[in-house]
Amino acid sequence: MDSLAAVKVSMLLLASGRGERLGASVPKAFVELAGEPLVVRSMRRLAAVTDDREIVLAVQACDREAFVNPILESLRAAGLDRVVDGGATRQESMERAFEASTADSDVVLIHDAARPFFSIEATRQAIAIAIEVGGAVLATPVADTIKRVDEAGCVIETVERSGLWAAQTPQLCRRDALARSIEIARRDRFLATDDVSLLEYAGIAVQVVEGSRRNIKVTTPADMEIAEHLASSEDP
Repeated sequence: MDSLAAVKVSMLLLASGRGERLGASVPKAFVELAGEPLVVRSMRRLAAVTDDREIVLAVQACDREAFVNPILESLRAAGLDRVVDGGATRQESMERAFEASTADSDVVLIHDAARPFFSIEATRQAIAIAIEVGGAVLATPVADTIKRVDEAGCVIETVERSGLWAAQTPQLCRRDALARSIEIARRDRFLATDDVSLLEYAGIAVQVVEGSRRNIKVTTPADMEIAEHLASSEDP
């Protein structure tokens, strides 16, 4: 962590997903894993990355009273600084959290609350890379054979997987690079598929940092089964 001593990080934790595929009765970020909401687990792990940071949580406005307020003490203990209302899209939620963050931070980290097992060490490496080149993203090399199919489900081609990586979060952006990218995206009405796509669109370099296959996104009941196993043997 010493290499990050002079770097201030704004951490934006996005927790606006509804979790329909998970089949939960509460929004996905507030589903409990081993007795603790996913959002609390993810926040505590973010707080362990570096001491010089702030954490801004983006949630749907309708979730504040029912889901945020009852666990507010736990969220603050995990590192929460402030809560903002999310938007209609992930990109809008990120932008609102960014606008609520401290303007003098060096790097902006964006993370999904449903990923509580990301690599802390890889994230620290990604912060340093983002400072240097503009952006960084945790990712893993694609191991499966990828097929491109048409609307009828017929294979069109087998995609060469060399050079293909599956993006994860956290995703890291130098603050000035993200601000510029948001401005360009708004001007062009560009909707990104993930956060560093905004930098790519603006012509700003983004470098991959190899993450961990433990860094699953809890989306389905099968993912929750895996997460429960990981939680029983969790390490940094």
